[in-house]
Amino acid sequence: MTTATVDWCETNYAHSHYICELFNSVSSLAMVLAGVLGIALHHRVLERRLLLAFALVSVVGLGSIAFHATLLFQHQMLDELPMLYLALLMVYILMENRPERRFGLWFPLVLFGYAVLSTWLTAFFRGRLQFFLFQTSFASLEFFALARVYLIHRRNQEVKARRVFQVGMGAYALAIVLWMSDTRFCATLNETLPAHGLPNPQFHAWWHVLVSCGFYALLMVIAHDRLRTLGQAPRLHFAAGVLPFVRSTEHP
Repeated sequence: MTTATVDWCETNYAHSHYICELFNSVSSLAMVLAGVLGIALHHRVLERRLLLAFALVSVVGLGSIAFHATLLFQHQMLDELPMLYLALLMVYILMENRPERRFGLWFPLVLFGYAVLSTWLTAFFRGRLQFFLFQTSFASLEFFALARVYLIHRRNQEVKARRVFQVGMGAYALAIVLWMSDTRFCATLNETLPAHGLPNPQFHAWWHVLVSCGFYALLMVIAHDRLRTLGQAPRLHFAAGVLPFVRSTEHP
């Protein structure tokens, strides 16, 4: 029996008696991998705040697996609440972007208060209101953070960093389009297409993959800018020609 406040556009238990949404569950591994790779490639390079962001990406992925595998409300919280905390951490990282602390203690306290309020709104409401409150809280933080990354992109003249931003923002934008299409056109995707012999394209699963790639790339842009702010002459490299990572003069 499912207790979550939202049921995504993938037929429940269609492929396994043990996993409610197989494609959405498996695709969530992309978030776990993005976080693990970020930590593995940068644990001696980046500050703890950025490593914590990568760790939270993996936590979101694990929560997403639990959520989609069961569609239980308590597992939904394991997905949604870490997303909120990650978004708040990104706001802190993007605002406190100078060598010395830009704001006083009041700023993290305000973010903590927002986290408490958002946790209460997300965890103690049910039905469509719960989903709306979560999406409103998360989306406002998400788009603020994306706007700040865009400002970083505009002042960065390094060609590699600009290309990574373009790829990351493109993947993120496409992920949002697929997420919205999956929620708005579920009847077409899950009923009309199969009736004509075409499978459900599983847009929500692709959202997981694309948002993982996009977020990782945008974190590289943020990390590159942060190292430059700290005077460490960052350089962008690409593992296997496709996976970006940063190095500085202090960490060759």
